[in-house]
Amino acid sequence: MGKMSQRRQWSCVVGWFGICLLQLLLLAECTVRRQRITKKGFQDLESYPPVRLHLLENHVVMDNGLVNVTLSVPEGMVTGIEYNGIANLLEERNKENDRGYWDIVWNLPEAHGNIFDKLAATSLNVVLEDENGIELSFTRTYDDSINEAQLSLNIDKRFILLRGYPGFYTYGIFERLEGWPDINVYQGRTVFKLQEKLFEYMAVSDERQRIMPTADDRARGQILDYPEAVLLTNPSNTFLRGEVDDKYQYSSDNKDNRIHGWICPDPPTGFWMITPSNEFKTGGPVKQDLTSHVGPTILSMYFSTHYAGEPLAMTFRDGEPWRKVFGPVFVYLNTLQENDTEPLSLWADAKEQMLIETESWPYSFPLSEDYSLDYQRGSASGRLLIQDSYISERLITGNSAYVGLAAPGDAGSWQTENKAYQFWAVADSEGYFLIKNVRPGNYSLYAWVPGYIGDYKYDFYVNIRPGSRITLGALTYNPPRNGPTLWEIGIPDRTAIEFFIPEPSPRLMNQLYSVNQAEKFRQYGLWDRYSELYPSEDLVFTVGVNNYQTDWFFAHVNRYLSLNVGNKTYVPTTWQIAFDLDNIDFFGTYMLQIALASANEAELQVRINNPDEETPYFTTGTIGKDNAIARHGIHGLYMLYSLEIPGSQLLFGRNIIYLTQSRGSSPWRGIMYDYLRLEGPPEYT
Repeated sequence: MGKMSQRRQWSCVVGWFGICLLQLLLLAECTVRRQRITKKGFQDLESYPPVRLHLLENHVVMDNGLVNVTLSVPEGMVTGIEYNGIANLLEERNKENDRGYWDIVWNLPEAHGNIFDKLAATSLNVVLEDENGIELSFTRTYDDSINEAQLSLNIDKRFILLRGYPGFYTYGIFERLEGWPDINVYQGRTVFKLQEKLFEYMAVSDERQRIMPTADDRARGQILDYPEAVLLTNPSNTFLRGEVDDKYQYSSDNKDNRIHGWICPDPPTGFWMITPSNEFKTGGPVKQDLTSHVGPTILSMYFSTHYAGEPLAMTFRDGEPWRKVFGPVFVYLNTLQENDTEPLSLWADAKEQMLIETESWPYSFPLSEDYSLDYQRGSASGRLLIQDSYISERLITGNSAYVGLAAPGDAGSWQTENKAYQFWAVADSEGYFLIKNVRPGNYSLYAWVPGYIGDYKYDFYVNIRPGSRITLGALTYNPPRNGPTLWEIGIPDRTAIEFFIPEPSPRLMNQLYSVNQAEKFRQYGLWDRYSELYPSEDLVFTVGVNNYQTDWFFAHVNRYLSLNVGNKTYVPTTWQIAFDLDNIDFFGTYMLQIALASANEAELQVRINNPDEETPYFTTGTIGKDNAIARHGIHGLYMLYSLEIPGSQLLFGRNIIYLTQSRGSSPWRGIMYDYLRLEGPPEYT
């Protein structure tokens, strides 16, 4: 009886403790719901008007006293955004389904042409409606009884408006059930098209900001080598005459794409897209994509094949099931504070808000059960060290290493992983890293280190569970290395940024990048500058004489031959690396490391000391389709080739390695080198 009494007393204590814990959690939740984190700290939400939902015949309006958001019912298109005394920030000349929307580009296997789907929903569900917030769900369910081409995905578009917040959140849940038809999915995004007469100033980063042309300016301009690139011949703002506009000039790496948007000068109003996390984006931290561009258009790109090509297309075969949450992203609206008269200060304010949003991730308010809250997530930490005895006898710290968790695969496979989530961190100067807020799942741990070639992969899976804090300890990366460095060209950073980037043609300039020289690779037409600099003879680089910063063209492209006015024929080019060897181990094996930053419909052929050899010593075959040369990227997908060269192939004195990009006929077929290194045999002295 004594033991039974003790059990009952212990049960009462546990029950009482559980009730108290529940009350504390509810109190904490109430505290969170009643306060908003601002740039000045926590602010009482009761000082703001309550949130209200207005259900109309064909529309629904979310209103928090700061901003009104109108959506079509049941389609879930954003048709109006009222803020700062402006009745609608979106372009009302556009149809209601062409102002603010989600879309997907897809097709059926073996089909010709893509299908552009704006994901019009068929049902509205009010998930939450109270004085502190609203969450709406617009859904569309795949119907396999319809005998026509349709996107075999369930769509759930969510919109959230919170009390006291000058803006709104949107996220989406895409789902495939097992057994559904095969499809290819190429692009998914959220789009807002703003009032052209109001928004004229665009900001993508501190260095990339400018007054933009209008859509009419582009329509009156001259289309250049592809439709996206237009020479402004008669713009409404004469300051822009003679410039090139191309939306790809404003792309960013995922890691740098936290905020971008537009400013209206009168009344001073900012419209910003804030991405608090990249976990739902494909291709990892250095995948490039679009941001904002002429329209005025503002995007949140969740996945695409830009700067990567087919490897980033999602292919679903054999009834593969799938589900993923994209977002939330925050559409932030701002206006000038009291006594502030400078519209450009809206950018500084928006950056501060971006920091608040990123620090608040993962959000506590999304109500989809597919969205993982903070307590459902885990973390992984450790230290990355590098072992390269030809540089140091001691282990080297993985300074600024990119370390990430992504779907299991081979080393480097995270670049083309496109269906799951990725979580990345940058190591400190000592190589320590902490990957936070990881959704539950089984992952591989990947890394790459600026200054070293190749990719690291941890030997074991990392299984993240809710609340787990996994400590991996010290990890050692052995980058590819055969022997001592005989010579090297470039810096192994996965870009071609360190090489020679020419000035653009004076008649094809974007003045933004004439001022911002650090990103002048974004100028239009640089591919043709090679032919102008090397009209008859190709590039020759002599080790010990030439400097890669001034003498190595940033892209190995084709040369054009002008047969007549307006008609260019592009032919392959062969570059030479000349170097001297005073000592050769004829029985040893040398290694040529070739790291590529980009490739587009290219073939790199390598010949050693014999340019006329019919069969090259090595060929990559046709590689790449990232189109980074045409789209003003300084990198695409990374590739590494390690070529063993017998000592018998080399000569005392002068040697020449011939690098031929053999695929002609197009200005954009080519490669960008990241880094080249010749290594001697292991015991070479």
